Parts: sequence; structure tokens; C-alpha cells
Amino acid sequence: MKAIVCTKYGAPDVLQLQEVETPVPKDNEVLIKVHAATATASGLNGRKGEPFFIRFFIGLTKPQKHTRV
Repeated sequence: MKAIVCTKYGAPDVLQLQEVETPVPKDNEVLIKVHAATATASGLNGRKGEPFFIRFFIGLTKPQKHTRV
């Protein structure tokens, strides 16, 4: 599947469209296909790692979860 991957904080050019492995749901989970997504102010601030204290929750030097959509 295709996904937007963010491996470091920064401007929009740090986002990359990559082919990633499709996740396999566990017994008590379901797999949902996303047809559309939005860009919000909180998502943009998360990508930039601003304000700085947000990095304590999503990763100090780089985002812990790389796949966005």
C-alpha cells in the first residue's frame, strides 16, 4: 500500500510517498481502507515538532511513528 512517511521533523519536503507493507489485523482488530485524509494545524505542528514540549509525546529527536496516512 502507499503511505506518507515522515522520518524527521521539518518542512513539508520531509514527507515522502512510499510503498509500505499492508498491516495484518490481529484477532480483535479490523483493517480500514482510507479514501481521504485532511491536513490540520495540529498535524502540521506535529510534523515540525512545535511547540517543543510536544516532542516529549511523539519523539524527542524524530517522530516515533513514521507512517502518517
